[in-house]
Amino acid sequence: MSPRTITASVIGTWQLGDLTVNRIGFGAMRLTGTAPFDHGVPCDREQSIGVLRQAVELGVNHIDTAAFYFSATRSANELINRALAPYPEDLVITTKVWPGRDPSGAWWWAAPEQLRGQVEENLRQLGRDHLDVVNLRVPPSRRTGPISEHFGALAELRDAGLIRHLGISNVTSEQLTEAQAIASVVCVQNPYGIGASSEDRALLRLCGELGLAFVPFFAIAGFGREAGPAARDHEAVRAIARAHGVSVAQVRLAWTLQQGPHVLAIPGTGDPDHLAQNVSAGALRLSEDEMARLTSLRPDELAGIHSTDHRSR
Repeated sequence: MSPRTITASVIGTWQLGDLTVNRIGFGAMRLTGTAPFDHGVPCDREQSIGVLRQAVELGVNHIDTAAFYFSATRSANELINRALAPYPEDLVITTKVWPGRDPSGAWWWAAPEQLRGQVEENLRQLGRDHLDVVNLRVPPSRRTGPISEHFGALAELRDAGLIRHLGISNVTSEQLTEAQAIASVVCVQNPYGIGASSEDRALLRLCGELGLAFVPFFAIAGFGREAGPAARDHEAVRAIARAHGVSVAQVRLAWTLQQGPHVLAIPGTGDPDHLAQNVSAGALRLSEDEMARLTSLRPDELAGIHSTDHRSR
């Protein structure tokens, strides 16, 4: 079966509150260029618009974006608006706030009272009167601190009708508990993939027990994060890819999706062929032995691959 004949519905759906999404979605960050947060080579605008439309044609109805996804000449939200408005009724667009970037690209972090401005910025760029899901993206420096003041501010914006559902991102289990005491949480969006730590795995399991969507990012890039995947992956990943006649990216996505029915995927790309491959990863079933082999890979084994590749670039 050709990747282009497989749709995002192949591995089923999950709920984000009262919104039903296919478990394979799309992340918009890489639409803005090869280096999304600096002055790298921009993606072709018409190609990016075409990829978004192709994603919807392939059954993707969950798109993850942010107002701070922009490069020197591209804005992810503007591309989504141009490509897909008027939006399909079943399309769910999630975004995130707390981080921000000024026009020069410099990062800043919003105070609780500034979150409304960030929400309104997303509304303007996307051309919507409300946001489906807004994730509070916790800064690295606050991974062990309280988030109640910021999450409470978002809850007030939900009550005001600007937001339909709330999620949290880059958090600990303790912060999830803290947020739930304030308002309903529909999803947790954290970095997760092969080589995940025991803490990350515990949070994924907790979300499953609570019936919450767990939405990994960097599932393909791994320790490469924003820089993208390493040029040469671990031999175990490559061997399984060869055995199935697929790419290592598809193996990584399949492994992630097989972590549980509550696990969603939001792989991003500006390449139409890669998009079709990412969606078709939902049809790839890894054996128990293959899953165990990949799960056994240690973070230091995988991080070493990326650090070596970056030095050689």
